[in-house]
Amino acid sequence: MQIFGVDIGGSGIKGAPVDLDRGDLTTERHKVLTPHPATPDAVVGGVREVVDHFGWTGPVGATFPGVITDGTARTAANVDKSWIGTDIQALVSSRLGGVPVTVLNDADAAGVAEMHFGAGVGRTGTVILLTFGTGIGSALFTGGRLVANTELGHVELHGHDAEKRASSKAREDEDLTWEHWAGRVQKYLAHVEMLFSPELFIIGGGVSRKAHKFLPLIEGIRAEIVPAQLQNNAGIVGAAMAAAGEA
Repeated sequence: MQIFGVDIGGSGIKGAPVDLDRGDLTTERHKVLTPHPATPDAVVGGVREVVDHFGWTGPVGATFPGVITDGTARTAANVDKSWIGTDIQALVSSRLGGVPVTVLNDADAAGVAEMHFGAGVGRTGTVILLTFGTGIGSALFTGGRLVANTELGHVELHGHDAEKRASSKAREDEDLTWEHWAGRVQKYLAHVEMLFSPELFIIGGGVSRKAHKFLPLIEGIRAEIVPAQLQNNAGIVGAAMAAAGEA
């Protein structure tokens, strides 16, 4: 079964058809830059460009960097605040010619994919996926079930919004060494571990491709820490799963 998944991020909008039997993209994904300002109309234009690239006319799953309830944005992290209160499902559907659209939080989508097809398969304890990118997204699972919209990237750490200090963007903006950044990530993980006592952290987002550069530098965390197996495609896969009613 194939369903289209599109992942809306603070820096890019990427998507592809997904084979839901394998949990993998059927072809190379297509990506466009997120417009700035990242207003609803401009971003949805990017979504349509990605979908049209493949000539896709069926159901679409889409992720969004913020809290989503009943297809509507309740927060908007790293995109324009005019998203708040927008019925994203209705907006995207209308721009795609009325096809069925399902929207969920971006990290939740990545987490669902990893639990079904990646690093979380068979894990029934408390598992937390964290996506390190423009911000920090989170997906919390207990007993294999998702606790939606946790947004743990916004916990306060040493007087700062955690993602402002420990996101991949912070590493790039401040030109931090991998060692320096790993120290920040370690402090963040220790704080999250204190709050939730997970048995497993899954590290996702674009930086998961370079996990060997920083994960070995993180010490003192009791939970197991592993990179996301689907890496930065996890959000696309999870979005497609949601559109198929499998998330």
